[in-house]
Amino acid sequence: MHGRTVRGRRGAVTERVRFVVVGAGVTGLAFADRVPHGECLVLEADREIGGYCKTVVRDGFVWDYSGHFFHFRHPEIERELVARMAPARVLRVVKDARIWWNGSWIDFPFQKNIHQLPKEEFIDCLVDLHFRPRDVRPSHFREMLEVRFGRSIADKFLVPYNEKLYATDLSRLDVDAMGRFFPYADEDEIIRNFRRPDNASYNTTFTYPEGGAIQYVRALAGALAPGTIETEEPVVRIDLDRRIAVTPRRHIAFEHLVSTAPFPTLLRMTGLPHDPSPYDWNRVLVFNLGFDRKGPERIHWAYVPQRELCFYRVGFYDNIFGADRMSLYVEIGRSRHDRLQPDDIEALRARVLEDLRRMGIVRDHRLVAEHHVVLDPAYVHITKDSQRDVAEKKALLAAHGVHSIGRYGSWTYCSIEDNIVEARALADRLLADRSA
Repeated sequence: MHGRTVRGRRGAVTERVRFVVVGAGVTGLAFADRVPHGECLVLEADREIGGYCKTVVRDGFVWDYSGHFFHFRHPEIERELVARMAPARVLRVVKDARIWWNGSWIDFPFQKNIHQLPKEEFIDCLVDLHFRPRDVRPSHFREMLEVRFGRSIADKFLVPYNEKLYATDLSRLDVDAMGRFFPYADEDEIIRNFRRPDNASYNTTFTYPEGGAIQYVRALAGALAPGTIETEEPVVRIDLDRRIAVTPRRHIAFEHLVSTAPFPTLLRMTGLPHDPSPYDWNRVLVFNLGFDRKGPERIHWAYVPQRELCFYRVGFYDNIFGADRMSLYVEIGRSRHDRLQPDDIEALRARVLEDLRRMGIVRDHRLVAEHHVVLDPAYVHITKDSQRDVAEKKALLAAHGVHSIGRYGSWTYCSIEDNIVEARALADRLLADRSA
């Protein structure tokens, strides 16, 4: 199905394929789903498809590698994917997101709900918000937080929470590192929220299938022709001049190669000369935990800014489907330079359980199932230098028929739906270019 096969030099088998896709996650599969059958080969290094949208089923609990809840801006994409999952049960949920604060919960986002804080903290936030520096043009992410919201809101929540998430000094990040995903609010909106609560954001609602995020992956993969996906076959080198992808099994000539691999990884595979210093990221250690009975009701996920608590976010799968046992994901940001050994992970697991007890989420619950995974990379650290270098190198690669897309392929912050939109747009453009 992938075109003519010939015997290459040194005995290597060279296959000719119009489109080679690196990575069988949502982005790669969305591209493959858009092009004609028989013209695409998807190569996945792992033994399973899905990328970070894999789902783990253990002892009756269903966990994703991390909390992957789909927030759709394009209702036609949502309808299409949900229809492909039939008859699986899929819920559209209005989120309930909270913040852990002084032994209780307040509503998210913090900056629009400062009136829920104790009186003195509320006054600090309100005064600093009103008298914030208005004539300063911020030069980095941390400075932006203070300029937009004042020192108290920044210091109490926005800085510590994001430092825990990114595991880095926020002054290293670009002002717009989170793009449209940052919950901006002006002073009028914040004050109006005191009387008329409106905590709407890009993810006010989310869609989630009963079988976990892998159902979206299967919805995309299910329409592909047999033999389109090859697992446990990593691309180890890309010859740009000859347009050949090299795997441990074979050499594959391509017209176009679409990579969803982390952008620095792609640069190394191609041998394109580059400075690696603009590229930085952090890891996230995720613990999935199943307990013998329920915990807090209604909450879908919660933000934890306190530095003395080891995780930055905890989510409750059981509150999506009304399960009778507490099912959590817990996320810990770590530097990419941290080498997490088994003993380190075990110590962090014990710390997580203790911190959950300190918050009152776990009381006399019994842990009955667990799973952990390290996401590496997790959050890319977006800077002016990284954005400039990505744009420059993408143009050079495209001249050789190599296109890098997706959250990690574009080295950006985006939603899973954004990846689908980007992949389909690229497929449409490449198909149109050839037919023109």
